[in-house]
Amino acid sequence: MKLKLLLAFSFWLILMAVSCNKDDITFDSPSQELRFSADTVFCDTVYHQVRSETYLVKVFNNENKDVLIPSIRLEKGASSLYKINVDGKAGYNFQNVPLRKKDSLYIFVEIAPEASGPEAIAEDRVLFTSAAGEQHVTLFSVVQDAEFFIHSPTNPNVISSNTTWTNNKAKIIYGDLTVNPNITLDIQPGTKVYFHKNSGMKVSSGATLNINGALDNEVILRGDRNDTYYDTIPNNWNSIRMETNSILSMNHARLFGGIRGLDLRQTTATITNSFIHTFQEYGIYAVNSTINANNLVMNNSGESCIGIFKGGIYNFIHSTIANYSKTLASYNRYGIFATNEWQNNSGQTEQGALQLNVRNSIVYSDRNNSVNFEQTPGQLFNFQFQNCLLKYSGTSEAGFPFDNNTNVIQSIKNEDPLFVNYSIAKMNMRVQQNSPPKNKGDVSVAAGVPTDIVNVSRTSSPTLGAYQ
Repeated sequence: MKLKLLLAFSFWLILMAVSCNKDDITFDSPSQELRFSADTVFCDTVYHQVRSETYLVKVFNNENKDVLIPSIRLEKGASSLYKINVDGKAGYNFQNVPLRKKDSLYIFVEIAPEASGPEAIAEDRVLFTSAAGEQHVTLFSVVQDAEFFIHSPTNPNVISSNTTWTNNKAKIIYGDLTVNPNITLDIQPGTKVYFHKNSGMKVSSGATLNINGALDNEVILRGDRNDTYYDTIPNNWNSIRMETNSILSMNHARLFGGIRGLDLRQTTATITNSFIHTFQEYGIYAVNSTINANNLVMNNSGESCIGIFKGGIYNFIHSTIANYSKTLASYNRYGIFATNEWQNNSGQTEQGALQLNVRNSIVYSDRNNSVNFEQTPGQLFNFQFQNCLLKYSGTSEAGFPFDNNTNVIQSIKNEDPLFVNYSIAKMNMRVQQNSPPKNKGDVSVAAGVPTDIVNVSRTSSPTLGAYQ
């Protein structure tokens, strides 16, 4: 028995020695180039001293042997704005990193920079050095200086004096930012306003919000996740809520990616040359408000691009109100929904008269119907579509007759507007040369909006929608 135990013990000692020796021998320097899951890591736009999300690069050993990678390091070393983690270890310089044959290792990348100006490029490389030569993966990000507005129990996060935001710093909003009553907030061309998850802006009664973008220098209002994936999904922030008797002026702005875009409560709003798209519920949610809009482009909102409640006065001229969505497939996805009623926070139903005019515009959807009117008996419900293209499935769903209706003038139904590319990633809502809306607008209406959203003249043969 003792002999058997001695033999078994000796066997395991020899096996362990051979195994260890085998590992020491077979971990060689690579004789072939390594393979990477990406040759460039594009980190999303990051802000002053705010850590980015973590990105992954996989490194593959295609050889039929185990290798030791002699060196993996950040080219800029300890001074780099980037941080890397190689197979669970953080640092900027790694030596003799083992990698089994036909296997891979993980390198995690993030950046938390300090801005040196309004906007700059942060770039570095992860260098891999071996007998097979030097290889690299490029790290790239845009860095913006930022000003933070953070709501907390000790900070009500209010703007209490007339204020102008310029494009020298991005504005990052955490929680609710409130513009106090009778205060004006001016947002100048090129300014970028980012809302963190569950954050928004409230413009109090009597206050004014002026969003003053310019052609090729628009104001951006969106969620604070800048990775391109978040350009195409809603629900990243809450809304801009305009309280009773507040005033909104918005020109050359792009507003997207939240639950509601503009939440207007008995507000007066002027909206021109702007994009509002990709919202979980409504791009514009209006309660008994007054809106004058032209050269407006809308798309991809769950319930409706425009939701009108408790009546109000609305004029949409040369607007492209489309609603295509795959991510919001189970929602109604109207272009315009309008009703005389609204249920307030106390559960009481309030009513109001409606006047809606849509002229030289496109109202379209990937659903059967792009318009839904719900008139309350006894309430004024006036509307007019003049020289418009509508997706229309019938009176029972739309809430009004199309044919032989004196409120529907020189309009087209159920013809594909042939947008160049309506996908949310592209959002090119121009129409093609053979599109039904081409040159079908009323000249007298176009005279009031003589140039389109990109400043092209439309004084003759105007095309329906925001683009000539």
